[in-house]
Amino acid sequence: MSVNFKPLADRVLVEPIAAETKTASGIIIPDTAKEKPQEGTVVAVGPGKKDEPLTVKAGDKVIYGKYSGSELNIDGKDYLIVRESDLLGIIG
Repeated sequence: MSVNFKPLADRVLVEPIAAETKTASGIIIPDTAKEKPQEGTVVAVGPGKKDEPLTVKAGDKVIYGKYSGSELNIDGKDYLIVRESDLLGIIG
């Protein structure tokens, strides 16, 4: 996936994975009860800081803090821009 956006420094552009709409037992979760997603796919990464290269790359699935980053809309899609330090980990 290609987005016309290049993050600066140690920032990472993440596309959040949609929150579950149903529980494992089949109960539908209403919009008002849905949790904010905390998982996403890295779309673009900045060049990193001097002497601190980034450890994530485009395509990595990551977990981030519930209230991390800033939401933005590019070409009608919602994304989150976060600092790499706000990422909690990469999902195998």
